[in-house]
Amino acid sequence: METPLWTEQHAPALDELPQKEVRDNLGRALEEPMNLVVHGPKGSGKTAGVRALTRELHDKPDADRVEINVSDFFDSTKKEISKDPRFSQFIDSKRRRNSSKADLINHVLKESAANMPVTGEYKTVLLDNAEGMREDFQQALRRVMEQYHEVTQFVIATRQPSALISPIRSRCYPVPVRAPTQDELISVLKTIVEREDVPYDEEGLEYVAGAASGDLREAILSAQTTAEQKDELTMSTAYEVLSAVDTDERVQEMIADAEAGDFTDARSTLDELLIDEGYSGAEVLESVLDVSRSRYTGSELATVHQLAGEIDMDIADGTSDRIHLSRFLANLDGGVIAD
Repeated sequence: METPLWTEQHAPALDELPQKEVRDNLGRALEEPMNLVVHGPKGSGKTAGVRALTRELHDKPDADRVEINVSDFFDSTKKEISKDPRFSQFIDSKRRRNSSKADLINHVLKESAANMPVTGEYKTVLLDNAEGMREDFQQALRRVMEQYHEVTQFVIATRQPSALISPIRSRCYPVPVRAPTQDELISVLKTIVEREDVPYDEEGLEYVAGAASGDLREAILSAQTTAEQKDELTMSTAYEVLSAVDTDERVQEMIADAEAGDFTDARSTLDELLIDEGYSGAEVLESVLDVSRSRYTGSELATVHQLAGEIDMDIADGTSDRIHLSRFLANLDGGVIAD
């Protein structure tokens, strides 16, 4: 999306978090600074809650909150870590040249904690998606937590608190974050669409909330997608937009499986779309073409359209949609359109 994401534009204050127990638990860290393990399922609002907390704690939260996404950080190369504007100030050319990636990561963890806060008595280091942190790095983190506890609050956000070593868990106050209920999701969506002056009906809010299955971020972004495409959020518009989005995502997976030669998985997804979801062959083919325009260029895209035209004619003749669409998938084996 080119416009600001509603998840950022309408980032909640601490008292606007939908789960009361989360508001209460995070509120304790306002009264007494402490390290936290914030844990819960994907999309439940863990990171949004921590950011809301730091906006209350720090006069300049953007300066005194350091965010490290563990999954991205540990998958980055030495060069990427060294050039990251958050960390480049800690890494000189000699260290970049002579250090292993593990040493560089440990150094960044230490320096992120060692820097003095811009305002106030301490700063916050948020380690997000921490279930991906190796045990040796967790041991290094434990030592950093011990050394810099007077100037740094550590907040560890994770979907799997059991993946953390016990010395870290014992140094942190646990903050469980459950998935928001249907009513809580509807309340959040209603607040946002009214701020955005988007026409809506209750059924539309209920549909978006139900489709998100407790994922707060997904619910907000789905509402934004519907509002931007249809200028309103009603049951009919939400169903139309979100059904198309869901189909496109599965078609992406189906094409990727076919390109990788996983024809059984690709055809299984095709069966779900045709049989379980009840889409027609023409509807699936239209989605395939939409996805293909962002996936292929030049001669490959031309070949896709030529093959799609043949399939469309066969479908129009009334023969098996599944057979003809399977033929398209078989032609993708190997990552290019087969001859």
